[in-house]
Amino acid sequence: MRGRAYASLAASLLASSCMVGPNYHRPAANTGIHYKELAGWVPAQPADFDMKGQWWTIYHDPLLSKLEARVVINNQNVATYAAQLDEAEATVQEARAQLFPVLGATAGVTRNQIGRGTSRSGVTTATTTNSTATSVAVAGSTKNTTTTQYTLEGTASWDLDLWGKIRRQVQSDVAAAQVSAADLQNAALSAQGTLATDYFELRYEDSLEDLLKSTVAAYKEALRITHDQVVAGTSSPADEAAAETQLAAAEASLVNVGVARGQYEHALAVLAGMAPSELSISKAPMAASVPVPPAGLPSTLLQRRPDIAGAERAMDEENALIGVQVAAYYPDVTLSADFGWEGGPIGMLISAANRVWSLGANASETLFEGGERSAAVQAARAAYDASVATYRQTVLSALQQVEDELVALHVLQDQSKAEAYAVQTAQRSVSIALNEYEAGTQAYTTVITEQTALFTDQQAALSVQEQRLEASVALVQALGGGWAAGDLPSKNGLQSRLPFL
Repeated sequence: MRGRAYASLAASLLASSCMVGPNYHRPAANTGIHYKELAGWVPAQPADFDMKGQWWTIYHDPLLSKLEARVVINNQNVATYAAQLDEAEATVQEARAQLFPVLGATAGVTRNQIGRGTSRSGVTTATTTNSTATSVAVAGSTKNTTTTQYTLEGTASWDLDLWGKIRRQVQSDVAAAQVSAADLQNAALSAQGTLATDYFELRYEDSLEDLLKSTVAAYKEALRITHDQVVAGTSSPADEAAAETQLAAAEASLVNVGVARGQYEHALAVLAGMAPSELSISKAPMAASVPVPPAGLPSTLLQRRPDIAGAERAMDEENALIGVQVAAYYPDVTLSADFGWEGGPIGMLISAANRVWSLGANASETLFEGGERSAAVQAARAAYDASVATYRQTVLSALQQVEDELVALHVLQDQSKAEAYAVQTAQRSVSIALNEYEAGTQAYTTVITEQTALFTDQQAALSVQEQRLEASVALVQALGGGWAAGDLPSKNGLQSRLPFL
């Protein structure tokens, strides 16, 4: 009867329990209506463009795709975030376990010996020890009695969480686990973006090497012409010396290309989780096409970027902690129960005669703490306000990144056309200057000037193409790389596993 009464009491208490503290509602963030830098510009996009999954395939480079696929598996920075996610998920289960009763069991055996003695005066005394018998009789006979006592007992205690302190903590830990999941995705996207950028930097060095080789070949031909002119007496040795100087400088620049290329190759290996000695990349020219991902509407960034999703989940985490602190104002209520058997012999232990049990309830409340609880609540609210500001700033920074890359791609596209035209005109100028020099109607300094201008324009064209590819990668990152907030682990999923499994 008493057991049923306590069970009914517990059920009624849980049914009437609540969760104190504010419920979470996502604050608004200013995203604007459209992207400013898309006005009047419709970038060409490949027909097979897909921002889902392996976004790097839009560049149609098998080696790049192979390296990118290794990032999530082998990159050690990403692995660190993956381990932190595992830790956060375990923390959810640790907090959730407090919602369940704590059960325990104890078993023991005690062997006692009682020694009895009769004194001359007729007074009987007895002493008890656990190991030896002691007789206190002055004279007369003694008789020792040895007994063995067994105990088997189960215990249970249950924090009723009437005010939702534990449940608010679980909410906070669930949101924190989602923050960790978002951080993992953001770290992977960052590493993948860095790898793509470094890869295009390496291909720029390859293209620059090809340009310098062709330039060296052109300068050698110019030196040959100058030498013939000097032999023929139509040019001065100063012209030949100038041609030699120009050639030597180009050859030195060609050698120096190897330094940057080697460093980018090493960086790619580490990003892919390999030792630098394990990766060697053959030379190849830089990609000619520059895909531009569709930007969509600014409001979609709230669901497409893992850093924004993480900042939003952090607000939920801090909001739940307010409830944890508010719950400290209310008393903690705990139920406890003990049930078991005590006696002997062991064959008769589990019987009604040897049964022992107890039921209890405990409520504790702090009466005075000098304002500690109110200060803790105030601190929790301030932490939540800070998380709101961080979220809104993250959204604004994301919008800025998208706008920055859109304007970069727009302007660089126009600059690329201008540089291509500049290269064409510079090539004609070099050809004309060489012909006039061979005809003796132009000084060799004009040839050098035109050749230098051509190399400068050609290098600038390569640089612009590299910047366009990097801006394309940066825009993919700014748009979230095809990620969606729905990819975060769900609240139910994080809490589905029973804590004792």
